[in-house]
Amino acid sequence: MRTVSEHLARILDVAVRPAPVRVAIADAHGLRSAEEVVAARPLPVFDQAAIDGYAVRSVDVAGAGDTHPITVPVVGEIAAGSRQPLRLQPGQAVRVAAGAPLPTLADAVAPLGWTDGGNARLAVYRGVPSAGFVRRVGEDVQSGDVAVREGDIVGSAQVAMLAAAGRDKLLVHPRPRVSVISVGDELVEVSRSASSGQVADVCSHAVVAAAREAGAETNRSRTVGSSAAEIRSAVEDLLPASEIVVICGAGGGAVAAEAKSGLADLGGIDDTRIAMRPGSAQGYGRLGAEAVPAFLFPSHPATALVLFEVFVRPLIRLALGQEPQRRTWTARLTSPVVSPPGRRSFIPSRLLRSDDDGELLAQPLGMSGTHLLAVLAEVNALAVVPEDVTELTVGEQIDLVPRGRG
Repeated sequence: MRTVSEHLARILDVAVRPAPVRVAIADAHGLRSAEEVVAARPLPVFDQAAIDGYAVRSVDVAGAGDTHPITVPVVGEIAAGSRQPLRLQPGQAVRVAAGAPLPTLADAVAPLGWTDGGNARLAVYRGVPSAGFVRRVGEDVQSGDVAVREGDIVGSAQVAMLAAAGRDKLLVHPRPRVSVISVGDELVEVSRSASSGQVADVCSHAVVAAAREAGAETNRSRTVGSSAAEIRSAVEDLLPASEIVVICGAGGGAVAAEAKSGLADLGGIDDTRIAMRPGSAQGYGRLGAEAVPAFLFPSHPATALVLFEVFVRPLIRLALGQEPQRRTWTARLTSPVVSPPGRRSFIPSRLLRSDDDGELLAQPLGMSGTHLLAVLAEVNALAVVPEDVTELTVGEQIDLVPRGRG
């Protein structure tokens, strides 16, 4: 029997990160940047009005007030996007739209609400300081500023910075493609009514959802029968478009033997048992010319989701340019737990925060990954009991691995 740490090390030691790809900045959202981007131009690239109003020289309207407005002639109008140069003379005003370039010599914008809105002559009721309501060249971004750092997760702010820097594409770590298939003669699609002896394929839908939450692109294949030939044919079709393959329903028993037989000449599957609970019966191998990581999971979705969190999510994180392991938490148990000796237990749990003192609490929702479908939606973490621990009591500390998005 192999330990969890040994098995995960075997998986990660040969993990290959897909080569970065260049994509449109809109498609880069949520991915990790594989390059540093430096702004090649300032933003704004010209002095512009920050508000609808009138471009003026601040000295010409200094001291204006409600009872003693300053009146100046309006000598033109500049719309946003205008390329027509205009020069402001002392004691004049030019009507401007928000985003419009300022005329030469203007150093401020008097907001419409501070004026009478005149067309030929303008009464200004409040003075405007120099640079008031003006966006100066480079105020948002200076040429040479770092817009996105290598390793940054691209969010909406990074997309805005890239656009401001004049970049329409970005080199990113791509989403790995995860293909999921369920095998079993008893399986039917969830859209069909199961007759006697048949069950709906729930597991593949659960794993696909988990892979999407982890940031992967996903492909859920049709269910297939449990013969070696059917499994081989279906998996062989998936390999060219996959970085990871998960085969549900083949974690143990006769179906696992058929899968191992059918996949033998594609690279083979190692079905050594893993010292963990749940999910000790599983399989792993690297298949096809590209040595695609392939996992054999049991059919129960709760157990499959535990195995996904422990073994598949780290591969997805590596492919996305992240550290394989997520941050863990330590919390105080609200109820006792037991674990078989020599095995690492992963107990589906709810991570809570105490209303009294804000302390983190771990509420176990089951002692194994099986028979938990009814409460699966409430699980947001896996409480981890080490191999050398068989029992923990209420109030003792336990480590938790977050489950779900991220």
